[in-house]
Amino acid sequence: MTDNAGGASDGDVTRDHAAKRIGATLFILAGIAIFVSLGLWQLERRAWKLDLIATVEQRVDADPVAAPGPSSWPEINAAQDAYRHVQAGGRFMDVAPALVQAVTRLGPGYWVLAPFMVNGGFVVLVNRGFVTKQEAAALPAAAGTDTTVTGLLRISEPGGAFLRGNDPKADRWYSRDVAAIAAARGLEEVAPYFIDADATDAGVPVGGLTVVQFRNAHLLYAVTWFGLAAMLAGWALLAFADKRRSGALTRDG
Repeated sequence: MTDNAGGASDGDVTRDHAAKRIGATLFILAGIAIFVSLGLWQLERRAWKLDLIATVEQRVDADPVAAPGPSSWPEINAAQDAYRHVQAGGRFMDVAPALVQAVTRLGPGYWVLAPFMVNGGFVVLVNRGFVTKQEAAALPAAAGTDTTVTGLLRISEPGGAFLRGNDPKADRWYSRDVAAIAAARGLEEVAPYFIDADATDAGVPVGGLTVVQFRNAHLLYAVTWFGLAAMLAGWALLAFADKRRSGALTRDG
């Protein structure tokens, strides 16, 4: 029997080792469960993203519908309405467009967001298309003629671009913030969305440059999380096997 004076008994040491083993086991199991749950969540996100892509592709290729009027504005949201193919009849207003900095496959320049008075009695900002900085200096006017605008419904982009806030007072725009542009131009009854105009034969601005693309790396993320779970489980099994071998050697010795 081990002397208890000045130290722990064999039973205390055994209980301490058992508690540590239980704690380590619970920690490892919790880690594996977390990694697996994150992997499953990424698979769910992938299914959602694939469904979103299919839905948006259907919207883009569908026949245009009337641009939503004021009664529909409270329900406008990205999930249900973004990239919907819409159409509006009316005329461009005699109001200076907002030139929003952009980089496209045609190079650096601006999106031309012009106020459009819809026959239904409300205003919608129309992204007429892209112009280079040189073309922006001699932008042809569009106001005064009845026309029909067809394009994709886009959700407002409030707050400015990454690390660059819009400066309405200086008329510098880095994102297509409908509310801010409307306020800067003194517009009322403005739709909470804008329309990316389809391509036309009118020259500049160049429409139809909307990039409909969604990043979908969820499968890679899922594989990463499942891989971490497998690595942690493998490490735990190896450590357990090594511990058993060490214990067997100790007993044989």
